[in-house]
Amino acid sequence: MNQLQYKVSGLVNSQSRTKVLNALDRVEGVQEVAVDIARGTIAVEYNEPASPQEIQTCIQNTGYYIE
Repeated sequence: MNQLQYKVSGLVNSQSRTKVLNALDRVEGVQEVAVDIARGTIAVEYNEPASPQEIQTCIQNTGYYIE
């Protein structure tokens, strides 16, 4: 299992968390997602066929910016 962690701007409330979780849940291969609003981080555990680029694009497409 692979792991990624991103520092993300714009995560402000539980609605932000839900939006990101729902988007990443649709990426095939994503196993676990942890959104920490206080720290502004998203941690993702994944297997193939998911890729770091696909996960990053998914986060950005939900309207958040990876720092």
